[in-house]
Amino acid sequence: MPGENLTRDEARERARLLSAAAYEVALDLRSAVGAAPAATGPGAGPGPRTFRSTTTLRFRCAEPGAASFVDLIAPAVRSVVLNGRELDPAAVFDGARIALEGLAAENELVVDADCAYSRTGEGLHRFVDPEDGLVYLYTQYEPADARRVFATFEQPDLKAPFTFTVTAPADWAVLSNSAERGAPEPVGGGAATWRFAPTKPISTYITAVVAGPYHQVRDHYRRELPDGSVLEIPLGALCRASLAKHFDADDIFTVTKQGLDFFHDHFDYPYPFGKYDQAFVPEYNLGAMENPGCVTFREEFVFRGKVTEASYEGRANVILHEMAHMWFGDLVTMEWWDDLWLKESFADFMGALSLVESTRFADGWITFANRRKAWAYRADQLPSTHPVTADIRDLEDAKLNFDGITYAKGASVLKQLVAYAGREAFLEGARRYFKRHAYGNTRLADLLAVLTETSGRDMAAWSRAWLQTAGVNTLTPEAVYDGAGRIAELAVVQEGEPPRPHRVAVGLYRAQGPEGTLVRYARVEVDVDGPRTAVPRLAGAERPDLILVNDDDLTYCKVRFDDGSLAALRAGLGRISDPLARALCWSALWNLTRDGLLPARDYLDLVLRFAGDETDVGVLQMLHTWAQSALLHYAAPEWRQEGGRLAAEGALRELRRAAPGSGHQLAWARFFARVATAGSDLELLRGLLDGTAAVEGLDVDQELRWDFLEPLAAHGAADAAAIGAELARDDTASGKRHQVRCLAARPSAEVKAAAWASVVESDELSNALVEATIAGFAQPVRRDLLAPYGPRYFEVIERVWRERSIEIAMSVVRGLFPALQGDRDTLRAADAWLADHPGAAPALRRLVVEARDDLARALRGQECDARASR
Repeated sequence: MPGENLTRDEARERARLLSAAAYEVALDLRSAVGAAPAATGPGAGPGPRTFRSTTTLRFRCAEPGAASFVDLIAPAVRSVVLNGRELDPAAVFDGARIALEGLAAENELVVDADCAYSRTGEGLHRFVDPEDGLVYLYTQYEPADARRVFATFEQPDLKAPFTFTVTAPADWAVLSNSAERGAPEPVGGGAATWRFAPTKPISTYITAVVAGPYHQVRDHYRRELPDGSVLEIPLGALCRASLAKHFDADDIFTVTKQGLDFFHDHFDYPYPFGKYDQAFVPEYNLGAMENPGCVTFREEFVFRGKVTEASYEGRANVILHEMAHMWFGDLVTMEWWDDLWLKESFADFMGALSLVESTRFADGWITFANRRKAWAYRADQLPSTHPVTADIRDLEDAKLNFDGITYAKGASVLKQLVAYAGREAFLEGARRYFKRHAYGNTRLADLLAVLTETSGRDMAAWSRAWLQTAGVNTLTPEAVYDGAGRIAELAVVQEGEPPRPHRVAVGLYRAQGPEGTLVRYARVEVDVDGPRTAVPRLAGAERPDLILVNDDDLTYCKVRFDDGSLAALRAGLGRISDPLARALCWSALWNLTRDGLLPARDYLDLVLRFAGDETDVGVLQMLHTWAQSALLHYAAPEWRQEGGRLAAEGALRELRRAAPGSGHQLAWARFFARVATAGSDLELLRGLLDGTAAVEGLDVDQELRWDFLEPLAAHGAADAAAIGAELARDDTASGKRHQVRCLAARPSAEVKAAAWASVVESDELSNALVEATIAGFAQPVRRDLLAPYGPRYFEVIERVWRERSIEIAMSVVRGLFPALQGDRDTLRAADAWLADHPGAAPALRRLVVEARDDLARALRGQECDARASR
């Protein structure tokens, strides 16, 4: 990987020297089907399956005679022609770059190469559907993998129009960013050539090609614009043919049209990229990618079985997130990855805002507060935390900064900005930003300039506080009561450096009615600034049972409780009437658990007592995730078995109590499967699989069958034959991933050795199967079987980082860290590796530092939990 890296300094120098004028890219994808042909051309030999890529790149040079380079990662280069002059590929191509010398003021470069199909989700990914043998292709480039498909200046600020030509089997669907120019042209041998119109000037990482026998559904969007013209946007939705029976394209189009309405209403800049296709593709590394005119999504958003409403909300949010990118990121793009937040933070915030205001998911801010911000809080407390505007030295840094800070903290900060500057000022700033910088590249200062204009606020000071410093503040209420039991003084205490200005709401709640429902009876907004801020408007209010700082989730902070409020939550958390307030309290309690201030057993007790009454199924599913994490990592080791028994008993009780056929019932069924340990629990799972047991209203569809089979496999109650029989029922790509995970989950030393070898010592598995194998390997049921791999992990990770693609290397380094050992020896081993490998790749060190910190936090949590038993 080091030879494939690109530094910020190199990119800036190339941008100073060069400007791209236009790309013409011709891809011949006929080799995707049939036997794999050998690569040809200089340096070719046995190797991966390849396709032919021919790039014609026209560009300007500000200093004629200067030298530079173009990026390309390919097994072989057939020819390089610069301004009509043949260059020797062996002399100018080093496997990652083509050296260019003696540049003219106006240049034309033609590169003919054999590029490799990918199995890692990077570049042009090739997938063979095990269900019908059909081949599917799609591209994924962010941040820098277009160079695996064509010769390119692989940096976001060298934008240009792209014209793609693709030759492929004639019965395929072939799509790119822009519309086709005419019908495909037959070229013989059952193939055809598709020619696409030139794109608008865009960055390399958002170009796209999707090709294969995809199932397609078509629709269109029509809108009258303020000038009287009509905007017509052809819409497409695609998935693999074998998933067509599950494809709910109508719901996807409904959300798409609602989103287009919302963004046109608020951005005053018509969608600029013509058509709008959305392709759901196999073995995808990400949630989705905002390629203009050709958005790609992971196909798990095509639901094969029953899912909760939270899954539909999550899909809608991703659709709208990617749509927001058409303006924030595609139309106006950051200059370098330092300002990645200029697209991701805005897309995350605008995706949530449009979800709440334009779709049926009106409670989307609850999900944002409970789930999305939890991601940010974790990331912002790691040693690797960074400002929202980060210091990105190279592409490896960029890859790791697609994190909770760039996405969720950035979006939370923008939500705070709306409260600080005003909604209309914020949106007017966005409108001016688009018009001023359309098809260009920007930095932080460009956005701050328009926001200063529209808000009249000091955006530089706001930026220093929120965008240019790292860390999360903690806000705690501090109340003094008079003799009559009323509030004499209420203040908000801020901890954490640096202290920031927060616009917060403080809510007072008290029990009302025969059931003691906690209802808000007073609320004020206040600007918190400094270590202690008084809230004089609440002086004289009747004594509350609960004081909730950051009510309505206006700012980004961790919330603490005074003793009285914490006691009220222990007694009646489930009786908080407002679902957002309840979600905020759950989040705050989880942060207390992670910080070693609330014993894990107390948190689990709260979940088992109150989660059954949670109305928001998305919050419920998050509580299940946190409860399982509390058991696995934060509970004292000597209490884990007891905690697991309590969790399984509580989950089964709520499963039987939930409304038959409801999403809540499904959520409790999955949680029960994850925490089941006793023989009777496993027997119930087996009975639900073979039909000898039933829970009223619970439909055990194929996806749920796999959820039930995995714990059986992990406990040794389902062998390879049983897993194979389940695959025979579900001989699909999804079924194969489930099978691989279940096989690796079995409690056998031989099984663990084989799983380890398949991901560490071999590169034969696709990215999806690497992830499935790691998930099966890292099972907590038999931690003793994983113990030998702790030392081996630290022996191999540098080699893995050096030899594997960054996507696979990240999966291995994160997924195989021996966190489940949960002991001081593992912590010392991580410290020793970090001390002994100061020269390891910074991105690799960051991953180890983060995993080490998670482990140290878990150990502190275990100590807190152990004290609770004394």
